[in-house]
This record gives sequence, C-alpha cells and structure tokens, in this order.
Amino acid sequence: MTHDWNTRTALVHGGTARSQWGEVSEAIFLTQGFVYDTAEAAQARFIEAGPDEFIYARYGNPTVSMFEKRIALLEGAEDAFATASGMAAVSGALTSILKAGDHVVAARALFGSCLYVLSDILTRFGVTVTFVDGTDLDQWQEAIGPQTTAVFFETVANPTLEVVDIEAVAKLAHHHGALVVVDNVFATPVFSRAISQGADVVIYSATKHIDGQGRALGGVILGARDFIRGTVEPYMKHTGGSMSPFTAWIMLKGLETIDLRVRAQTATALAVTEALQGHPKVVRAIYPGHSSHPQYDLTMHQMTKGGTVVALDLGGQEEAFRFLNALKIVLISNNLGDTKSIVTHPATTTHQRLPADQRASLGITPGLVRLSLGIEDTDDLIADVMQALDAI
Repeated sequence: MTHDWNTRTALVHGGTARSQWGEVSEAIFLTQGFVYDTAEAAQARFIEAGPDEFIYARYGNPTVSMFEKRIALLEGAEDAFATASGMAAVSGALTSILKAGDHVVAARALFGSCLYVLSDILTRFGVTVTFVDGTDLDQWQEAIGPQTTAVFFETVANPTLEVVDIEAVAKLAHHHGALVVVDNVFATPVFSRAISQGADVVIYSATKHIDGQGRALGGVILGARDFIRGTVEPYMKHTGGSMSPFTAWIMLKGLETIDLRVRAQTATALAVTEALQGHPKVVRAIYPGHSSHPQYDLTMHQMTKGGTVVALDLGGQEEAFRFLNALKIVLISNNLGDTKSIVTHPATTTHQRLPADQRASLGITPGLVRLSLGIEDTDDLIADVMQALDAI
C-alpha cells in the first residue's frame, strides 16, 4: 500500500500506472482525445467517467493523472489538479471559488503576479480584497469576518521571506467559514505540512522545485477530493488551464529527486547565511532557517527547515547590481528552486510594477537581492558570493 511508504519511495513509485507493455519509466500519453468502443460507452463516460477513464486531454490524461496522484501523496492531500503554470494554479484556485460580492483577505507580501490577480483582476469582477500584514495576527483577526469567503497568503513571502503562521490564520478563517488558500512555493512540498496545519487549498508553481531543472512551466492545486473534482476541475477544464502530458512527465521525473535536491539546497542556503553573518558589505541576510530570522521558531515548527532561498540587503541598487554582475557561478535570472543557483533583483524585475512606496512598505528595498541556492558545491558557492561582495 502506497500510504505505508516513506517519502523517497513514494516519490519514485507513487501513482504509477503502467500500460500493457510494462514500461519502467512512466509513459507519455500524447493524445488529445480517447476512443470509445461504442456510442453507448461514450455516452456513459460523459455522464460519469471512472477513475481510469478519460474523455479529452483538457479534462484529464493518464500521464497527468500519475503526476496528480504522486504530488498529492507527497503533500498529504486527497487529490490534485495539475495546471499549465503556477499562476494558472493561483488564478484557477481563486476564481473557481469566488464570485461577485465575495470578500478575500490576503497577505500584502506576495509575488507580483499574485498581487495583480487579487488587486486588478478579481476586483474588476466585483470581489472585495483586503490586504493585511501577513505576520500580524491582529490585522488578520480584524479583517476576517462573516463576509469573508477565502484568505490567501504565501506561507513564506516572496521575496522578503516573512513567514505566516498557518495554524493561527486558519483558526481565524475557519471560525467564519472561510477557505484557507496558500501559495506554498518557498516552503516546498518537501517541508510542507500545510494541510495538517489548517490549509484547505495548497498551490505550487511546479516550475520551481518540482521540476527544479529549468525545463517547463507547470502548477498544481491540492486539497480535498470534493473540492478538486467538484469546484476546481469544472472551472479548469472549461477555461483551458490544464497541464500538458509532456509537462506532467517532466514533473514526474522531477518528483523522483525533489527530496534529495531540496534537502541539499537547503543545507547550502543555511551555510551561505552563516558565512554572511557580520559581513561588512551585507546590511542584512534574511533566511527563515537561521536563528537571526525574527520568525525562526515559527519556521522550525511549521517547516522544520528554512528552504532554499536567501535574501540579502546590500544597501542600494548600485551595490546590488555590482554584486549580481560579479557573480561567476550564480546566474542572473528570475526563476528559483532550480538545480542551478540563481539571483535576481526584485525591485527591478519580479516586483518592478509596484509603486516605490508599496515596495518600501513590503521591505523590497533597492538593495534587496533574492538568492536561490542550487545543488552546486557549497564551498564553491560561498566563495562565489564572497568574491562578488568584494566587488561592491
């Protein structure tokens, strides 16, 4: 029984459905449609498809289904729906829940595209959104009420690495019957316990750690089976945001090694943070898994580890750009969770559309850089970061 397997075993074998050929590596079913033996069989399937019956690739596919089952097994969720990208998962989860007149309470520290969905798109269709400081439980309590349909937050904020207390916010939300929807990318499915801590819906950009090798866009929405199949699936299959079979196959291959990769990246992130303590060129090194982080205790309770990303404040944009341009191993790009170490300057890339005062209120200073650690040799990465700091 798969539920008796430990994590690494489940990540290699969970959800596998072999064809009559008995292939070792999961098959890619590159088809948009499926054949029925009779007209009566087609009619029956459209009324109610069985667990291993498929109608159209936008509705479901054997390869995609394997990925959904495996990631649900890792997350501890009843079910999952795979999407074309991380933002398809965010927008699909929220839009499938909400209607005109509904109220959402969201943490203000979010990825730029998540902010756009909440503040520009949902409000256009009559949804009211209240933003709060995600770390301030008093603000959550004041904002959440009987009128609230859902709350939304990144469990670890991008890029400032603030940590939101899932259990505490979920308790406040559930008291008023609101759904708890979390973007869990920075926590990673390796360290996540979000569902057991009160999250109703967990979202990942599979582009990040799940693929982890810079190959494909993807996303996934996880939750209770009734919610995934009764609310998310009807919305996603009719609006077209489903994952392709080839992408699902890539994600299955990524899941086989995600535990090994993420644990190695996390160990390097902590080592880099420790090496930077007291460095004269670093105004502040931010890492949830280091004792210097203001929410270190919450991080250890919630995740047990700090994740793969470190944020550095180097004082100003000029200093940040000099640092980025001097790096020899670490690549300048706006992705994260890759086997290759990646750095970006959020104020001029991922969060550049935000007004300067909003960036300042979120802690996205001109000197802030986001460093996603890969699986290169730890000593090489520390040496690269140190020589780049010398260039400031």
